[in-house]
Amino acid sequence: MTHPKIKEIKWSSDVDEHDYPAAESYLRLLYGEDRVADMIVRLRSAAVMQFKAKDIFRASQLSLLGVSNTHVEKDKKKIRLGVSFSPLLLLRDEQNGKLVIADGYHRLCAIYEFNEDALIPCKII
Repeated sequence: MTHPKIKEIKWSSDVDEHDYPAAESYLRLLYGEDRVADMIVRLRSAAVMQFKAKDIFRASQLSLLGVSNTHVEKDKKKIRLGVSFSPLLLLRDEQNGKLVIADGYHRLCAIYEFNEDALIPCKII
């Protein structure tokens, strides 16, 4: 499922600085503060890797947000305009057997609609 007018989705070489506090805010809902502080340190130093959009969705067990979501619509517009995206921040929650998207869920949803096989740069711990 690829969008015919979009040749490629553009990516920044590193994570936008404001994504780390966003990830921290979300992760603090799931884990204790000391553990989250360690996670953020590890995410900051993690190498950027690539995974297919469809595999990230499968591992996260999350549903795809659709056209009714304003954040997804904004990100889809950015794709059409050729704006570069920040890599996703991911966490392997081995205890629960799933992937946690600490930051980038809306970006992932927008990209998936253009190309479910798109390789997405991510930092993962």
